[in-house]
Amino acid sequence: MQAKTKILTLLEKDGLAFTGLGNLFSFISETYSIPMEEVKKDFDKLMKEGLIFEVNRGKYVTVPSRGYVKANFIGNAKGFGFCETPNSDEDDIFIPANMCGGAIDGDKVIVKLLSNTDEGRDGQIVKVYREVEHLTGVVEKIGRNYFVDPDNNRIPFKIKLTNGGLKVQENDKVVVKLQRNQVSISGRVIEVLGKSDDVKACELAIIRDHGLFETFPEHVLAEAKKIPQKVQASQKQGRRDLTEEVLFTIDGLDAKDLDDAISIERTVNGYKLGVHIADVGEYVKYESALDEEAYNRGTSVYFPTSVLPMLPKELSNGICSLNEGVERLALTCQMMIDENGYVRSHEIFESVIKSKARLNYTDVQKLFDGKETDEKTESVKEQLLIMLELSKKIQAKNKANGSLDFEIPEVQFVFDENGMAVDFEKRERNDAHRLIEDFMVIANQTVAKEFCDNDIPFVYRVHESPRKEKVISVMEYLKGLGVKTPKIPDNITPKFYQEVLALTDDQPFTETVNKVILRSMQKAKYMNECRGHFGLALEYYCHFTSPIRRYPDLTIHRIIKECLHKGRLGGQRIDELEQFTFEAGEQSSLTERNADKTEREVDDLWKAYLMKDRVGENFEGVISSVTNFGVFVELENTVEGLIRIEDLPDDGFLLLEKQLKLKGQKMSFGVGDKVEVKLISSNIYTRKIDFAFERFIERRKTVK
Repeated sequence: MQAKTKILTLLEKDGLAFTGLGNLFSFISETYSIPMEEVKKDFDKLMKEGLIFEVNRGKYVTVPSRGYVKANFIGNAKGFGFCETPNSDEDDIFIPANMCGGAIDGDKVIVKLLSNTDEGRDGQIVKVYREVEHLTGVVEKIGRNYFVDPDNNRIPFKIKLTNGGLKVQENDKVVVKLQRNQVSISGRVIEVLGKSDDVKACELAIIRDHGLFETFPEHVLAEAKKIPQKVQASQKQGRRDLTEEVLFTIDGLDAKDLDDAISIERTVNGYKLGVHIADVGEYVKYESALDEEAYNRGTSVYFPTSVLPMLPKELSNGICSLNEGVERLALTCQMMIDENGYVRSHEIFESVIKSKARLNYTDVQKLFDGKETDEKTESVKEQLLIMLELSKKIQAKNKANGSLDFEIPEVQFVFDENGMAVDFEKRERNDAHRLIEDFMVIANQTVAKEFCDNDIPFVYRVHESPRKEKVISVMEYLKGLGVKTPKIPDNITPKFYQEVLALTDDQPFTETVNKVILRSMQKAKYMNECRGHFGLALEYYCHFTSPIRRYPDLTIHRIIKECLHKGRLGGQRIDELEQFTFEAGEQSSLTERNADKTEREVDDLWKAYLMKDRVGENFEGVISSVTNFGVFVELENTVEGLIRIEDLPDDGFLLLEKQLKLKGQKMSFGVGDKVEVKLISSNIYTRKIDFAFERFIERRKTVK
């Protein structure tokens, strides 16, 4: 880490030119008294991460600088592409076909900006610093040769298979390890996932296409297996013993990685709320094999039929999971909260805890609804009712401050005894869910404020205010729905967006509007700067509460623990943490986006699979968007499908963008119209669903 920081500091000044890397390494090693091996190791890491680039022979600069930026390449079947710059609000960079530098969709690249105007940015790829190593597809035989037709339609050519791979047959769904040279790309099969029409094979293909794996490398598993599965006496020294406190977990019925427990007491002036988080940093040390694997994964990824954990099960389901009735190490954030839901004082400390009960959302909600519930939930009824009381006060406070609550439905799958998804529905979000959300948010806010106030390098969860042009687009969209919109203020605040959301409450198209408004906002990301969270209307925010499944949480846990043990940090250590929190923020943002995209694609696959047996059935839905090629309809169960323009019962259609309508000779289709449709196709390969229009149920009304 020390060498990394010094290398970047040197190169940031004006770039350095040396004859041969050996001379550069010697200069850094001798100047800063850092071992040569450490210099070489960290320099190699920086090159692999695209943080430094050799602009001329022997001359290196940091990236971004001098018009060079890191980016993710988004290919196109026509040969050109775009580059998306991580953690940037700027538009993607257009890359002409003759300037792609051999990159294919998904490669991590360094781009030289050629122009930056009001019309957009153009660039040239000068280096692929991290190649896509694998892709999935279906085996085809052409003549005597076998090829793979990539699942990724942004790769516009088939991959010829070379000798040395696994034996395959036509229509096998496979994983190919790519072999590149200056003129061509070939590959060899390293995994046969199943037949191309097998839904499980298709799910695995999506997972592999995003570079995700269920298994861990052997050296990582070996390190995990060495960790004792019971808290050791030596680990308890210096910790606060909370094993007699009434604290418990509330999670989903099938959750196994329980990383947060809660406790509460009523006080004279309000409440003492304890949020107790698994002390993963005690077991996953910086630069260990476990840490490097967690850094690369960045997050656990959740699918309908499985979970890809960030950490091996010995930690995620074992010693780090706050299981009922066993001692566990924790980091506790204890907050004194007043009657209005505001934190008046707090303390963060290492603890030993023992969960009294492993509760679930379903049974807790039964208690809140006054229904009969299980004995375990009843045993902590007093605490749960106090928690519900505090949760309602926190929600009222948050709403008054402008916090946004998007009611976007999520899908929940139903499984049979063999673990196969057999149905799906909207996921319930009740008071039990909100209670945990409220307590985790207030703990995250409290921790972020302390470390920001003390100017300690940290990883924050940042959600910046939307750009003005996006807000204007939302207003135009609402006008198209007949909504009378307010004047856009110079300073876009959460309260303004809260007012906008309220304009279409209880309308058939409320969920659609919520999605449009949500898409207008900037993506949340991880940064080592505290810039606040627009959606939550908070000045300070971080992710502290899920270190089993998110790397940013693990990163700040280790910083918190270092401060608890060493007191105030300074000097060189601050420089090192500044660099690492920057890198961890960028990496975690990338892995989060990749995980989100993978989860969405897998959900869409299972929706298409479960709907394919219902072809010919009729459904009620709401038109969610209109295009020049048809209208999209969303069903109550969260499925969205297309009625193609050629299948609409009229002709001569004209897209009225401002009115959000597709107008024909005799009828028009508008966003918010409630319709009956017939399912005519559901394709697991493309994950696309097609409907036929049957009739209007209710036409959109103008909102006053």
